[in-house]
Amino acid sequence: MVTVYTCQNGVRIVSEEIPHVRSISVGIWVGAGSRFESPEENGITHFIEHMLFKGTKTRTARQIAEEFDRIGGEINAFTSKENTCYYAKVLDHHGELAVSILADMFFNSTFDANEIDKERQVVLEEILMSEDAPDDDVHEQLWQVMYPTDALGLPILGTNTTLPTFTGDTIRRYMEKHYSPENIVISIAGNITKQLLLHIEKLFGGYERSDYAVKSTLSYPEFHSGKIVKQREVEQSHLAISYPGIGVKDPKLSSFIALNNVIGGNMSSRLFQEIREERGLAYTIYSYQSCYEDVGAFTIYGSTNNQQLTHMHDTINETLQNIAAEGISETELSNTKEQLKGSFVLGLESTTSRMSRNGRNELIHNRQISMDEILANIDEVSMHTVNELIESIFTADPAISIIGQGVK
Repeated sequence: MVTVYTCQNGVRIVSEEIPHVRSISVGIWVGAGSRFESPEENGITHFIEHMLFKGTKTRTARQIAEEFDRIGGEINAFTSKENTCYYAKVLDHHGELAVSILADMFFNSTFDANEIDKERQVVLEEILMSEDAPDDDVHEQLWQVMYPTDALGLPILGTNTTLPTFTGDTIRRYMEKHYSPENIVISIAGNITKQLLLHIEKLFGGYERSDYAVKSTLSYPEFHSGKIVKQREVEQSHLAISYPGIGVKDPKLSSFIALNNVIGGNMSSRLFQEIREERGLAYTIYSYQSCYEDVGAFTIYGSTNNQQLTHMHDTINETLQNIAAEGISETELSNTKEQLKGSFVLGLESTTSRMSRNGRNELIHNRQISMDEILANIDEVSMHTVNELIESIFTADPAISIIGQGVK
């Protein structure tokens, strides 16, 4: 059972006890992501994620790594467009130590100037690595087409223009604005003891909201169609096509996920079967949904040799036109609903997946969504709700991003 306890300062502690396992996964979830940055701040959320690993008042970066290695644990973090998470997985009897180190990183990181300079170079290498990978870069270019004037379209990693401006002071000020107690969820799953939960409350339940704290507001940005082409000397052309989707709180979310699954979400999907299996046009072809609090997107990606790009693009359009004209079949809908239910249940077999699901639910929905509710929502997906989405999505003009050699 999942329980939620709100500390006196507003920090929420979400716990799910799983007594038959010997591990614990704990994550600090922060409602801060790249879409809440100003243009001048672009990339600072991700940079802070890096800097929390670079040393505290009592631990060096090496000591943080060595302490987790010594106990056979894992520690990591990620930044998305709407939130950040610092998480660890350890054996249950190391739970208090793991939480203590995470808290030390969260509250006592020094943001040393020398470490900032070194990590700035590390992140720059990460940016260059992403730009060197056309299958990554094509998606970054796509978001800039979709939301050219909104932070949602900016890269999570930042740019070589904004990175040099980050200092210890700008980092602290950003954290004071966005790392306030009411914007924090501590999610923990596994073989939990009451003593461990009290330890978490002691570490996180007492710090105060900064006078600079702000409430992140949604921008409800308008989706833009258009096309961007980037010429590169590559053996394959990379194509990403996006249509406006729906937000994560939309009642049709399960129908949106089901529609994506039918179009390009698995090996039996329309796109995979038509483009890879029937015509041999691509090795990689898939679709996915992106859902944020206020907006969303439906995206298709494929890569093929430069001479076959037009043929692959035309085949994608033909597949979508067929779906727009005729919808999907009852068999496809029934199969995808069963697959979604199976994938959802099987995906909750680790403490990390439980911790992540519970943390996201609390941070995004401000409540816990039960397994039964999720399965019921999938069961309620109907031809009517899917057809409504087909009509609303594929009547819009898409955003298109292409990277290749000699492409137009």
